[in-house]
Amino acid sequence: MGALGLDGRTAVVTGAGRGIGAAVVRALDAAGARVALVARSEDELRKVAADLTHDPVVLPADLASASAPSDVAREALAAFGGRVDVLVNNAATALRKPSDELTAAEIDGMYHVNVRAVLLLCATIVPAMVEHGGGSIINVSSVSGIRGTPRRAAYAATKAALDGITRALAMEYGPRGVRANSVAPGVVVTALWRELLARDGVEDTIVGQTALRRLATPEDIADVVVFLASDAARFVTGEVLAADGGMRATLNLYPQV
Repeated sequence: MGALGLDGRTAVVTGAGRGIGAAVVRALDAAGARVALVARSEDELRKVAADLTHDPVVLPADLASASAPSDVAREALAAFGGRVDVLVNNAATALRKPSDELTAAEIDGMYHVNVRAVLLLCATIVPAMVEHGGGSIINVSSVSGIRGTPRRAAYAATKAALDGITRALAMEYGPRGVRANSVAPGVVVTALWRELLARDGVEDTIVGQTALRRLATPEDIADVVVFLASDAARFVTGEVLAADGGMRATLNLYPQV
């Protein structure tokens, strides 16, 4: 498999029970990594883990809790003999509503999972990466953190913060062999988008504003994560890579074409 292979490496993936996270887990396993799966639902995690081939570890946890990220990171390190090579921060909560209707509890809820949990996971796992000569952190961000998306101000703020964390970690730990990058998906066909995409005209509008003229699949994002986890990306760090079919970088003035 060459530079894209991950044989003998270990990875922790949050939000691993479904959608992008489940696809990332399967892709990392297929590349040879042993994966620890983290999410709230143990049933969902075990269903994903059942198809894996490299002795997966199932770690149910609610990352909204202040203590859970550090606790689950320690559990993963213990399961892997003190070594985690890849950390994929994918777990997130989202809310779409007018910005003037947001409550403090809703804002805090998104911040706790989308930002605080990432920092706490890194605080426990990164020192182990440094001790073992390096590693790769991949944060699953969003084009909402790059471009203005209406009715998603709080979510966009957390994803912009995540990209800031990525750049800071890249500078702070790059000299010690740890890389940090973000993947910023556009619209991915997952449960998060199912209801909105079912509305008349929504999918056609989004596809018309996407250069590749289709929506993303979870596997599209997972393959980018594997690249960033692998030695093929050994000189890539501090990047926010938009995996959005061209949505961020283009403007279609003629959607009928």
